[in-house]
Amino acid sequence: MTLPSTPSFRLEGRRALVTGAGRGIGLAAAAALAEAGADVTLVARTASEIEAAAAQLVAAGHKAQAATLDVSDLAAVESFFAQRAPFHVLLNNAGTNRPKPMWEASEADFDAVMDLNVKSAFFVAQACVKRMMETGTTGSLIHMGSQMGHVGGPNRSLYCASKWALEGMNKAFALDLAPHGIRSNTIAPTFIETPLTRPFFEDEAFRMSVLAKIKLGRIGQVEDLMGAVLFLAGDASALMTGTSLVVDGGWTAD
Repeated sequence: MTLPSTPSFRLEGRRALVTGAGRGIGLAAAAALAEAGADVTLVARTASEIEAAAAQLVAAGHKAQAATLDVSDLAAVESFFAQRAPFHVLLNNAGTNRPKPMWEASEADFDAVMDLNVKSAFFVAQACVKRMMETGTTGSLIHMGSQMGHVGGPNRSLYCASKWALEGMNKAFALDLAPHGIRSNTIAPTFIETPLTRPFFEDEAFRMSVLAKIKLGRIGQVEDLMGAVLFLAGDASALMTGTSLVVDGGWTAD
């Protein structure tokens, strides 16, 4: 009898790109991919953050480089991917939020959230897969969704709209891309403590309301998502596409 062999979580020989990689979840994802052996390109609008992060990864013996790109500039996005070797892994992570009651949301708020969370994510993925398909490259698209793409939340109408849209896009991507050997999945985290979200948790009432919904009893940390990123990036998830990996401490189970 031959024992089955566990698929490797290693990513040597694969090129990965992470958008919004300068801090928080994006930076953690880039570190996870680099530590697993991938050659990682960190993308963000602010050069200083991603250059410092890439330098740290290189100093630790990993393969990494920074590339300044505004993912809302669709012409720049198309040019960026067309001029580079194809990537095997894309992490669509850049996003924003404007929490407020639905009756206070302005058209500018709507456009800001939907343009980055949905439109930019769509066209970054499109530009990436065009290059993959041209070269016969197989791989994995990972989109950073949210538990708010599975449930609703007070003051989150715009964010929920964008993340539910991302889930629908992801399922359709998976169907379009399956014949080309390209998988597409989302990660749907609960509230994660990052430089962006930390100020919100200083409001004790808000913090307690969040903890009441996270059944494991703690705010998520970026490290809680690193394993999910690795899993979806590589061979261990080879039969997963068009679905969502919910990392929410039990929020959506209630």
